[in-house]
Amino acid sequence: MQVGLIGAGNMARAMALGWGRPVLVCDALPERAHALATDTGGQALATNAEVAQQADLVLLCHKPPGLAAVAAEVAPHARAVASILGGVPLADLKTAYPDRPVYRLLPSTPVAVRRGAVILAADDEQDATLDADVRALMAELGTLVELPDALVDVAMGLMSNAPAYYALVAEAQIDAGVRRGLTPDQAARLVVQTMAGTAELLKQAEFDTLAVRRAVTSPGGSTARGLDALERGGVRAAFSDALDAILSSE
Repeated sequence: MQVGLIGAGNMARAMALGWGRPVLVCDALPERAHALATDTGGQALATNAEVAQQADLVLLCHKPPGLAAVAAEVAPHARAVASILGGVPLADLKTAYPDRPVYRLLPSTPVAVRRGAVILAADDEQDATLDADVRALMAELGTLVELPDALVDVAMGLMSNAPAYYALVAEAQIDAGVRRGLTPDQAARLVVQTMAGTAELLKQAEFDTLAVRRAVTSPGGSTARGLDALERGGVRAAFSDALDAILSSE
């Protein structure tokens, strides 16, 4: 499937690098389009219409306020359209691209290394073959989760912002280790590798967080004392408040 990108920003770049195949791309900043085309072995095109004419799937990666203006160029030529435009619901995409298969996507930045999560919202079957091809394409980037459109923003609050949260958690742990005598490099390597390993353990445990915690927690032991300190510090409430803050701004 030939993918054409309208926009070559950070998330467009992450997805293209994750696929590792040539993409067609057009961007308001031609130099950015050329850089992404060079990095993927693809082609930078001069107009959005040219991308739509040559692509099997047009992926909208431009600024959300440009929806109507871009659609005026792309809709007459597009075979199918997918969008990563934040805050733009499926209904608005269908209005902008009538009579075309339309998919709403929400990727996380680790898609660049095929370890991301991708949310997919679409109508019930549009074109069985195309639907399967789009699912397969997105699954290459990590874990694909299909949701009703109404829950996409909730998923965004959990997933798209999470790399920054986990980086903050890692930073806090690293700082704690440094305070007790480790070098920053030693603490960082220990913390980051443990985070990566724990993610794999959770996957193998079919996301049973309690089972993973119990496996390393002895009654009255160091892990139990540490968990108690985190609970008293309000770690659960902090993450809940973070999600509420994101959704209240929508």
